[in-house]
Amino acid sequence: MAKIKIPNDWWTAPAEAENGQLILVTGRRGMQVVKETGFYKHRIEVTWAYEPDDKGMPDFATSKLMEEVNDAFEAAFGKDPVAVVTGIYTGAGERNWVFYTRSLHIFQRKLNEALAELPVLPLSFYAEEDPDWEEYSQMCETEIADTDDE
Repeated sequence: MAKIKIPNDWWTAPAEAENGQLILVTGRRGMQVVKETGFYKHRIEVTWAYEPDDKGMPDFATSKLMEEVNDAFEAAFGKDPVAVVTGIYTGAGERNWVFYTRSLHIFQRKLNEALAELPVLPLSFYAEEDPDWEEYSQMCETEIADTDDE
């Protein structure tokens, strides 16, 4: 299989949790080529629950560690795209990374490798088959259209 080019073009938009707190939705553009391979059928959500401030956001130290985790994910899955991060949600006491992967077993191994140098983190995991990328499509609906074309 030829190596596909994973785009690195991101957008961020505000959303609101059921409790009214802010959620920042960060999505990856241009994932149609990855979706169309038909190989990335499993969606995995990696969730980090944290103690939120009054707006639902993490404190500075937690957000810095979350960025280290994000960098570790980029390094691990950028070299070997067995999985690709398509969205990141932050707010209302949670950071949630959404991955689409080719293999749950290999994803687990690569994730453990990526996080090996970091402290033990309060992560939880959810996985299901999503061959049509329904979550990705829903997330993309929150993107704010660029109006700088005028």
